[in-house]
Amino acid sequence: MARPMADVLDIAGLHDVELAALAAAGQRAAFGELVRRHGSAVRALVRRMGADAAMADDIAQDACLTAFERIAEFRGEGTFQAWLKRIAGRLYLKRARRDFARSLEQDPPEAENDPSHRFADARLDLDEALRSLAPAERVCVSLCYGAGFSHAEAAELLNAPLGTVKSHVKRGLDRLRERLAGGVGETGRRVNE
Repeated sequence: MARPMADVLDIAGLHDVELAALAAAGQRAAFGELVRRHGSAVRALVRRMGADAAMADDIAQDACLTAFERIAEFRGEGTFQAWLKRIAGRLYLKRARRDFARSLEQDPPEAENDPSHRFADARLDLDEALRSLAPAERVCVSLCYGAGFSHAEAAELLNAPLGTVKSHVKRGLDRLRERLAGGVGETGRRVNE
């Protein structure tokens, strides 16, 4: 039997905390609304962390499934989006670690990008600028500024020293500022020099 349109409209007007409570009580439509609201932000975070489009879609879907299974654990102490991004960030790191371990067992990877062509276009957006960071810097910046983790939480999640995470975030932010402010290349020199 189809759901009356009034119920759908009522759900769309609810706050995330109310939707989460309804979802925990078994209302799938409420959880569907949460996914509709926040799914694209989760995919964007995972892309900024370094995933390609297909992997970002997979991880976002897995994060939503995990959130659905654990919705009763959401206490509303932060935003639902931040909670969902934390789940996605952990899933991405778990997959990245697994993929990295596999890659060590295989032939050494080819260089992904030729640095001489990497920054040919002077107009870069944030995603392109993030891709210019070292992987550790990209992950730390994405966790702390994209997913809302504190430095200490990111360090715990990454199983890394707090000082290392802080250093990666600082270096990454400095490089992003330079890159977005005026065409600084991978070597730290202006592209036009």
